Amino acid sequence: MDNGSENNSNISIQTAYDIIINEHVNLYHSLDFENIKNIEEPLKNAKQIFLIGAGRTGFMVKAATMRLMHLGYQVHVVGETTTPAIGKNDLLIAVSGSGTTKSIVNAAETAHKNEAKIVGFTTNPSSPLAELADHTIIIPAAGKQEHGNSISQQYAGSLFEQGFLFLFDALIQYLWKQSDNSSEQLWEMHANME
Repeated sequence: MDNGSENNSNISIQTAYDIIINEHVNLYHSLDFENIKNIEEPLKNAKQIFLIGAGRTGFMVKAATMRLMHLGYQVHVVGETTTPAIGKNDLLIAVSGSGTTKSIVNAAETAHKNEAKIVGFTTNPSSPLAELADHTIIIPAAGKQEHGNSISQQYAGSLFEQGFLFLFDALIQYLWKQSDNSSEQLWEMHANME
């Protein structure tokens, strides 16, 4: 199979799935789990948690926000009409593959000015987001501008977006199992006006 060909019509859905799964296995082996554990304390100590991401990453951020809410955290998605001001005892979780997305860096700057803690998820350890963050989690995936296929054969920032969702779901599972909450108790927080 030609790894670099975008027009390879011989690929099957199963082969495509295999490519994605193998990229995640490689990503898993590249993650610094000790560093990731360092965000546990800021999460647990935050009065309110704010999350921000743009584009497809923003959808993954909303999924993460929902799970934090299920665990009982006071959470907000930046940009929603009911999102309050961020303050000193709050936490911003900012997610940007490049670490340069203007709206996300602006939110991190605002959080910094208001003495809130910042956790940044990015592919770029030298990005403006990483420089502003108190804790930076590097997801070593291809950025959306990287088209060389050396890290990922998927389009744009797909591996980063998926990697963030998987990693944050693992964090949620970890936090849940540390709590005394049953799945029935979490279900009580689930939306009932759908």
